[in-house]
Amino acid sequence: MTKKYIEQQQNKLANGLIDRRRFMMSVLATGLALPAALSLASKAEAGAHKQGGLFRMGIAHGSTTDTLDSATSENHFTLINGYTFGNHLTEVNNDGQLVGELAESYESDDAQTWVFNLRQGVEFHNGKTMTSEDVVASFNHHMGEDSTSAAKGLLTAVKSLKADGKNRVIFELESANADFPYIVSDYHISIRPAGDMASGIGTGGYIVQSFEPGVKSVLKRNPNYWKEDRAHFDEVQLISIVDPTARQTALMNGDIDAMDRVDLKTINLFKRNPNVNIMEVTGTAHYTFPMRLNVDPFSDYDLRMALKYSIKRQELVDKVLLGYGAVGNDHPISTANRYHNSDMPQREFDADKAAFHYKKSGHSGKIPLSAADAAFAGAVDAAQLIANSASEAGIDIEVVREPNDGYWSNVWNNDAKGWCACYWGGRPTEDWMFSAAYTNDTEWNDTNWKGTDGSKKFNSLVKTARAELNDTKRREIYYECQNLISDDGGSIVPLFNSYVSANSKAIATDEDVGANWDSDGAKCVERWWFA
Repeated sequence: MTKKYIEQQQNKLANGLIDRRRFMMSVLATGLALPAALSLASKAEAGAHKQGGLFRMGIAHGSTTDTLDSATSENHFTLINGYTFGNHLTEVNNDGQLVGELAESYESDDAQTWVFNLRQGVEFHNGKTMTSEDVVASFNHHMGEDSTSAAKGLLTAVKSLKADGKNRVIFELESANADFPYIVSDYHISIRPAGDMASGIGTGGYIVQSFEPGVKSVLKRNPNYWKEDRAHFDEVQLISIVDPTARQTALMNGDIDAMDRVDLKTINLFKRNPNVNIMEVTGTAHYTFPMRLNVDPFSDYDLRMALKYSIKRQELVDKVLLGYGAVGNDHPISTANRYHNSDMPQREFDADKAAFHYKKSGHSGKIPLSAADAAFAGAVDAAQLIANSASEAGIDIEVVREPNDGYWSNVWNNDAKGWCACYWGGRPTEDWMFSAAYTNDTEWNDTNWKGTDGSKKFNSLVKTARAELNDTKRREIYYECQNLISDDGGSIVPLFNSYVSANSKAIATDEDVGANWDSDGAKCVERWWFA
């Protein structure tokens, strides 16, 4: 047992993730003497977070089409809001590890039958005690034949789901999936009371008081929250402030306490403000420009390749991200992922290759590219840079500036717009990322990459890798999957962005800040406190 292990156990005790008895048992198992273990426990408990205050956060997303049904969650506002009032069977904690949330434990002997043992005594905001009936109903909400949930594709492998008593749920999968405990942590699959999936009743640390889509969500602390030393604020206001300048001004004026997505163009000004902390973490987030293969002219392989070769990626990193990121290679797996394909040659700007493929495609005329800063800060500028570099290869790209409001409903993943700007927060596993956005059975296949030989091979490989327990073989398969997306797929992935946010210095956080999503894994409201 190591010093790091003991520190991890101390953090868990301080954060309420384990009780004092479990802490003592785990630390004594290292061979530490009882007096020393007691001293460590006292220090950890003394570091418990303060409670109280009104926390106001300005969020770069929010749409009039937002709802409290987690199945429809499609932007960072609904993601944070959902995590604030809801919980899931598992969660990725702030040091990147998967842990049980509403599931106290989970196990499988063959990665095909998964048993989740539920925490007992957890209450919904309406006073009802959570049972296996609610878990089954919540998953069926996403798995039903008529479901339009964005998580439906993630759960197609579930063959059967049943309650085994009040506090135990058993999933039988069509085939083995070692990553399934990660899948059930997906932010869409919030556990709600049976019969009520849309009103915002959850088991989370805060209770919804009012919700104005695209404007604001107001929540108050749940006095019966089951997690100890979490959900520290008395009241929370999540405010949609899409304009980055307005968010920055609100923070500098003290009108909000935290904001996501700092405008990198003004980050140096922000850094000079003595009352503001800049927070940067690296993870799996990336900016994309998906081309829908069912919309002309993007069905043509050579046209897609022409556009991929027409982009100056490092220029985008330097001018759009101001260095706060890294170049992408037209697939969604970052260097932070376990099976990132580091052997794949980096695609560079090549005007000759772009012109060759463009001529071969037979296309002529303008190619519309829709963008709005609702997609990501600097999306319109990035689109213009792409248009400029493509012109060097004789490709005429027309940048269409779209309204921020309603962008995710009217532009993204919409056949009316064949090519647009987008962002993805990434996923902690390769299978999860592929299943969320690239397999042919997901609602969020925003390139509509289906039917091509590459797509068919990709879908077959994803299923094979999912059941493969040999790490070396699994790596080889995922390498090939990345090659197929980069070559045949419709997604241009030129940028992996760092998460850059800003907080008032009155805000305190744990030493480890989650990188699986922006804003401390999108769980800032539950994890942060006033110093």
